[in-house]
Amino acid sequence: MARALYIHWPFCLKKCPYCDFNSHVRDGVDHALWQDALLADLRHEAEVAGGEPLESVFFGGGTPSLMPPALVAALLAEAERLWGFTPGIEITLEANPSSVEAAKFAALAAAGVNRVSLGLQSLDDVALRFLGRLHNVAESLAALEVAQRNFGRVSFDLIYALPGQTAEMWETQLRRALGFGTGHLSLYQLTIEAGTRFATMVREREFAPLDEDTSADLFTLTRKLTTAHGIPAYEISNHAKPGERSRHNLAYWQYRDYSGVGPGAHGRRNGIATVRHRKPENWLAGIASVGHGIAQERQLGACEQASEAMLMGLRLGEGIDLAALAARFELCPTDLCDLDRLAFYAGQGLTWRLGDRLGVTEAGMPLLDGLLGELVPARLVAS
Repeated sequence: MARALYIHWPFCLKKCPYCDFNSHVRDGVDHALWQDALLADLRHEAEVAGGEPLESVFFGGGTPSLMPPALVAALLAEAERLWGFTPGIEITLEANPSSVEAAKFAALAAAGVNRVSLGLQSLDDVALRFLGRLHNVAESLAALEVAQRNFGRVSFDLIYALPGQTAEMWETQLRRALGFGTGHLSLYQLTIEAGTRFATMVREREFAPLDEDTSADLFTLTRKLTTAHGIPAYEISNHAKPGERSRHNLAYWQYRDYSGVGPGAHGRRNGIATVRHRKPENWLAGIASVGHGIAQERQLGACEQASEAMLMGLRLGEGIDLAALAARFELCPTDLCDLDRLAFYAGQGLTWRLGDRLGVTEAGMPLLDGLLGELVPARLVAS
C-alpha cells in the first residue's frame, strides 16, 4: 500500500492570533542548514518506513511558500529516490497569498509541486485585519490567479463564523468564492484555541465569539451552497468537485500510514506513533546528535488504533466500514461502536447505517464532537 509523507516548515513572518499550529517567527533562517537537516530526517524515516512508494507529499507549516524553490526541489528529489512515487502523485504545498510568495509559484511548480493550498482566510479586508493576516483581498485574488495559471489543482481556505458575521455576510462571501472555479475549498469555523492570542482576547473580553446557534446556521448554509455549486463536503470542513479530494488528507481520515518529518511533525506507520521535537532548535539538535528529529516513538495497541480510526473516519461523509475496521484490528464491531446509540441517533436523523458502513448525516455533522463521544465506546478511547 502506498504511503503519504508530510514535511513541516515551521517558520512564518507573523504568528496569527487564532493559530495554534507549530509555527515560529525568526529573524533569519539558514536555508542550507535546514536543507541538510530535513534531508537527514527524510533518510532516517525511509530507513524505518520504506518499502512502499509515496502517493502524496504535503508541505505544511508554518508557511512553506517561504521556502526557496530549490529546497523544495531537493526534498522532492530525495523523497523520490528513497521511496519512489506512484504515478500521478499528489504534491501539495501550503502558501500565503502575498505577492512575494506568489512570485515563486512558477518555480515551485517546476520543482514538482502540482497542488497548492492558499490561505486566503477571508474575502473581506476588515476580517483579514481582525485575523491578523498580512495580505489584503486584492493580493489574495492576484495570488489565486497566479496559482491557477501554474498548478493543476488549487484549493483555498476561508474562515467563517467570525464575531458579528451574519448569514447574509457569509453567503455573499461564499458565493464569490465559489465563483473562482477551484476544485477544492477548506471552510473552517473560527475556533478559539487555548494558548492563542485570541484565547487571551476572549478571556479579557476584547471580543465575544459568535454564538453557537448562528454558527450552526452558517454551517448549514455552507453545506447547502457548496452542494448546489457541485463542490459538496466530503469531510466536515472540506469540499471538493469529483476527483479533487485531497488524497493526502484522506490518508489521515482513512487512517492509512503516513510519515511526518520536520519540527513537530506527527506520523503513524506500522502501528507506531511518532512525534518530532516541536521547537525548531530542539529538532535541529536532535538531527545533530542522533540523525533524526524524533522526540517520541510509541507502539499503539489495537484498541488505540481502532479508536483513532473511528474518530478520524467519522469526519468523512462516506463514513467508515465497521466490519473492515474490526477485522483490521482483530476486534468485534461492538468494540468499535455502540450500535444501540447509533440506532438511537439514526432515529433522530443524526447518523446512518447501510450494511457494514455507517456515518454521520448532514444534520449530525454540526454535532460531530458530541456524537463521537456517544458512538465510540469510552473503554475503546481509554485503552
